[in-house]
Amino acid sequence: MAKAARSTRSRKSTKDQASQEPKVQDQQPASDAGEAASSAPAAGGRDAVIDAAMALVAERGWARTAFADIAQAAGLSIAELYRLFPDRWSILAAFTARVDLAVLEVGDPEATDPPRDRLFDLLMRRFDALSPHRPAMRAIAEDARRDPLLALGGGARLLRSMALTLDAAGIGTAGLRGRLRAKALTALYLSVLRIWMEDESPDMSATMAGLDRRLTRFDRILQIG
Repeated sequence: MAKAARSTRSRKSTKDQASQEPKVQDQQPASDAGEAASSAPAAGGRDAVIDAAMALVAERGWARTAFADIAQAAGLSIAELYRLFPDRWSILAAFTARVDLAVLEVGDPEATDPPRDRLFDLLMRRFDALSPHRPAMRAIAEDARRDPLLALGGGARLLRSMALTLDAAGIGTAGLRGRLRAKALTALYLSVLRIWMEDESPDMSATMAGLDRRLTRFDRILQIG
């Protein structure tokens, strides 16, 4: 645990990256203004829609959040929202992809660190990136218990994210062994996610302790050293 904690204290936080709004674009020439207004929504783009959707999910739950509700919360017509996302599921997929990118944009883990420490660092970055949306994550987890489609769709996206995490940590994902590692890491992550959803400590100490214990338990399966 001590080695993992030392690694974590040196990591950069991704909280601000996960919730950062898109930068304001340069003003367009007057001659192009009409064309831009007719071809793109003017309410902040994809990130604004994702944030609006997650805020609604936190308040109402996934099952009670309709596509039209998200459009209204984002200040868009349904047609404008459809240009960005064809349905609620694509918004949820984009949220997952945004978290993946926030984890990776911090930079590659130290190459001199053992693979296990690199994996610890990457997974804690993920929890950092999710922190602004903890209430929404709780609501999604609760609804997934009663919604097989939500559970299956989320599971498939998470499996891809965990394979990407292994790749970023320099741990192979090719072949049967690689698929086993990705599935095992997915199970590990879900078990720590339950701890994280209730961990209100500023430094996420309970989450770090839970992740460290589970990485030790999964060492043999993951063969990460």
